[in-house]
Amino acid sequence: SSMGPKLPGYWLMTWLGLTGNLLALPVIGLVAFQAPSLQAATISVAFALAWPAAIVGIVASAGLLGERHWGVILAIVSLSMALAGSLPYGIVRLSLLAFGGGDQAIALGVASIVLGVLNVLALLYWCRPGHRRGGRL
Repeated sequence: SSMGPKLPGYWLMTWLGLTGNLLALPVIGLVAFQAPSLQAATISVAFALAWPAAIVGIVASAGLLGERHWGVILAIVSLSMALAGSLPYGIVRLSLLAFGGGDQAIALGVASIVLGVLNVLALLYWCRPGHRRGGRL
């Protein structure tokens, strides 16, 4: 049974997810290797969480485009991974401003937190029960 059209925004969220995750791959690399302060931490977060989250997100989008239930599950996993990286990273970035972080640290911190909030909103969307109709997960 087709699951896509059941909830409004399904295709928009699927395409946004695919596009966002594809764009994230090079952006994560640029940020990780250009951020002068906290470089080791930034590179670790990029390799350990950000890139894997984006890759899982791309696979999730492929499943969602095929209207597969596992696509929803993977979307939730990918967003959770992204959140595990973006929120703590943003909070640490902004909290270090007390020790003089500079404009780039402010931009990275704010961007991480905004990304975190967007991830929470997307997570709320994909966790809606409507995506689970038509069979147990």
